[in-house]
Amino acid sequence: MAACEVCGNEYDKAFQIIIGDKTHVFDCFECAIEALAPVCTHCGCHVIGHGLESDGKVYCCANCARLAGVRGLHDHATRHPCRPERQRREFKRDPVFDEEWI
Repeated sequence: MAACEVCGNEYDKAFQIIIGDKTHVFDCFECAIEALAPVCTHCGCHVIGHGLESDGKVYCCANCARLAGVRGLHDHATRHPCRPERQRREFKRDPVFDEEWI
């Protein structure tokens, strides 16, 4: 059994993630996310989906980037991959930045 590097739990179903030449051991995805996922510069949440970057800073979504004063970033996904029938919502104009926002 391997011990999780985040919580120390010894678990028979632990898994490894290899990044470069470094091997990480976790007992669950929650611990892997805690250790490896980048954190949104604006709201502080772990970015586990399509994040955005600007000037070396990571944002979880275009809205957080906009609220942090970053202009011109747009979310990568227009539809949720598990629900192709779900259409992209209509955009409104942001009067302060004069940019699209959801």
